[in-house]
Amino acid sequence: MKDMSLAGIELLIPEEARMRAKLSVAIANRIETLMKKKGLSKKQFADALGRRPSEITKWLGGEHNFTIASLAKLMAFFGEPIIIVANQSSENKQSDSSSNEK
Repeated sequence: MKDMSLAGIELLIPEEARMRAKLSVAIANRIETLMKKKGLSKKQFADALGRRPSEITKWLGGEHNFTIASLAKLMAFFGEPIIIVANQSSENKQSDSSSNEK
């Protein structure tokens, strides 16, 4: 078997799986950033959400498959977005410019 470069191995992974992994890590990083911003440890965060610290560790490791409901709950908890949907940001810009015209 030939030695493959990392780039060559990456091409063997389906695009969907690569995108899913990238999104999972981005969400985990965002949650960790927001936890730090609030000064929360894993245990404090887990207690506030009624979860186990081991579950938070899984989330922060990018291993959790978040539902829309759980992302909405996290957004409400932090008062900030976890993810931004592409057309959501353009809709916000449109409503901002409409309100500026009034």
